[in-house]
Amino acid sequence: MNPGWQAIDETPLFERMLLVRAYEEALVAGHVAGTVPGTCTSVGQEAAGVGVVSALGGDDLILTNHRSAAHLLARGADPDRLLAEVMGRSGGYCRGKSGSLHISVRELGVVLTSTIVGGELSLATGVALSQKMLGRPGIVTCFFGDGAACEGVFHESLNLAAVWELPILYVCENNQWQAFVHRRETMRSEHIADRAAPYGIDSATVDGNDVVAVQRAASEAAERVRGSSRPFLLETWTYRSRGHFEPDDQAYVDPAEHAAWLTRDPIEISRQRLIGGGRLTSEDAAALATRARQRIASAMAFAEASPFPSLDQLTTDVYA
Repeated sequence: MNPGWQAIDETPLFERMLLVRAYEEALVAGHVAGTVPGTCTSVGQEAAGVGVVSALGGDDLILTNHRSAAHLLARGADPDRLLAEVMGRSGGYCRGKSGSLHISVRELGVVLTSTIVGGELSLATGVALSQKMLGRPGIVTCFFGDGAACEGVFHESLNLAAVWELPILYVCENNQWQAFVHRRETMRSEHIADRAAPYGIDSATVDGNDVVAVQRAASEAAERVRGSSRPFLLETWTYRSRGHFEPDDQAYVDPAEHAAWLTRDPIEISRQRLIGGGRLTSEDAAALATRARQRIASAMAFAEASPFPSLDQLTTDVYA
């Protein structure tokens, strides 16, 4: 049977989305309180990140961008160490030196988080070429947004991956906004997936607010990459419900558009389906949400108790 059509247990995916939401809401609250630096959140995009990462194997590698919380947490990153990193503490994954925009977790196969728009696209081909030349198992998954897909490096990366037949799963999280500019101002076509065909790359677009649909589509895409050692472009059609960077009043956003997308909140879609299917009660769902918030509260306490790096660490782990 095609792995993409096997029965999917949605409850763990729902729990992971709750954790991601609680984590990012804690970042926002911390910033308002003056204890956490500003950051880019992926609130509203949880299903896209959790769905794709849940479809990956242990040998697969990940390159991601500035909205990386769902990718990191879905991969199994420790919220304690993530929050410590965001807050610049030595208990973080990168000893407090990366902040929220450059976190890497080598032991989980997260090669890098790039704040340079499209930066991960330029590096994914090199990582995949290394995997291929060294005969290592696993595919390379590269996350980027619709803004990065309007950069020249997007086309360069896809072209090279096609020519060299590299095992890359390109994942465009099309959240409709490119910083403060709507995608309609920079694109004539609706979908990024349409751009794959000229390079001989197969593609698909999936409802990025439905975690089950994303997990299924990503499983099928990953298996195609694994079986062919050729790239594939998966576009998740989603929405960034908060602003580009905290704080952001979103004065540039059409209120009607924003309200319409909020009715398709990925966590609420999953909650209603689980309750409607008799797999959770309303009380169960509420308890899971409470547990997620408690886990993040514990992580925040860990981060706040973690010391800042000492001055003698200023130039360690710096290579350029």
